[in-house]
Amino acid sequence: MTQPETTRFAPSPTGGLHLGHAYSAWLARAAARSSGGRFLLRIEDIDTGRCRAEYAARIIDELQWLGLDWDGPVRYQSQHMATYRSELAALTARGLTYPCFCTRSEIADEIARMQSAPQGPEGPLYPGTCRRLDERTRASRLAAGTPHAIRLDIAACLRTLATAPDGFLETGRGPGGESGLIPLQPGTLGDIVLGRRDVGVSYHLAVVIDDHDQGVTLVTRGEDLFAATHVQRLLQAVLGFSAPRYRHHPLIRDASGRRLAKRDQAQTLAALRASGVSPAEVLERLRLNQ
Repeated sequence: MTQPETTRFAPSPTGGLHLGHAYSAWLARAAARSSGGRFLLRIEDIDTGRCRAEYAARIIDELQWLGLDWDGPVRYQSQHMATYRSELAALTARGLTYPCFCTRSEIADEIARMQSAPQGPEGPLYPGTCRRLDERTRASRLAAGTPHAIRLDIAACLRTLATAPDGFLETGRGPGGESGLIPLQPGTLGDIVLGRRDVGVSYHLAVVIDDHDQGVTLVTRGEDLFAATHVQRLLQAVLGFSAPRYRHHPLIRDASGRRLAKRDQAQTLAALRASGVSPAEVLERLRLNQ
C-alpha cells in the first residue's frame, strides 16, 4: 500500500514563476495527491535584498491560476528566523562551524595561488582558509567586530557522528541518471556558508530545518540542486533529523537547450498568461516533459 507523501514547492520570491517552477510544483503536487498525502507551499524569502512581497503574491496568484492548490497555510521563511538562528548557535556550540572572515576577492586570490584547488560541480570550492586560523587570531577578530560568515566544518561534522549516513535515496534521477541510494559525498560543496553576513542564515540550513519541521517525506526539485543534497543530508544527520527521499527532475530548457531562468521573460507564466495561453495548455506542456 502506498504511504501518504508530504511534498512541497518552495520558490524564492525574486521574480515570477517560469515553466520550470511550474513543473516542480506540478510533480510535487501530483505525488502528494496520488498517495493521499499533503502538498505544501513554502516561500523562501530569507534573502531580504532580492525577495519582494509582490513577487510572493504573484507566485500564489499564478499557482491558483494553474489550479495547483496546496494544503494548509503558506510557510514564509522570514517568519522563522529565530528558529534558524537557534539551530545555527547550537551547531556552533558543538564546534561544528567556524567564522569565515574572507571576502570573495580574498577567496579568489587564495584559489589562484593554489597549484591544485579543490573543485566542486560549479568550480573551485572554498579552500578552508579560516578553518586553519589559530584560536587567538580568531578570537581577536571576533572581538574587534570583523565582519564574517559562519561556515559548516564538514570534517568536524563527520568526526562527531558515530556513524555517518550512507547517502540519500533518489527516486528520480540525478544529472548523470543516478537513482537509488546515492553514496554520501559530504565534501561536494566544501565548507558551505550556514550564516550569511547580510541575512544571518543560508538556504542550506533553512531548507533542512523547514523540511523537518513540516514533515516533508519527498523533496521534488530540479536536478541543479542534486549536488546540494549531499551536504543537506549531512546537516540532517548532525541535527538529528530523519531524511526525506528525493526526486530530482530534468530541467525544462528553451529551444536552444538553455535552462530556463527568471530572466527569460518569454517563458514566465505571466507572459504566457498574458498572451492567451490557458492553464490547461500549460499543464499539458508540463505533462509532455515527463
